[in-house]
Amino acid sequence: MGALELRDSVLEYINTADERLLKVVKAVIESYQEEEIVAFSVDGKPITRAIYKEELVKAKLDIKNGNVISQEDLERESENW
Repeated sequence: MGALELRDSVLEYINTADERLLKVVKAVIESYQEEEIVAFSVDGKPITRAIYKEELVKAKLDIKNGNVISQEDLERESENW
């Protein structure tokens, strides 16, 4: 069975599903999406959607707490490398 037939078959189930089945399907899809690789680190390691979201939360907290560096300071630091 190809992707198109599978999609049609799953849609038939979804269109007639009760709330319990819909919740299960939703949970499976959300879990699948969280484990999807959405980026790679500078050293080539895969980053999942869940890890990416965690890093965004940490970055926002750093910004909120003033843990930032100016572009000028960053450029000065990079010159010393």
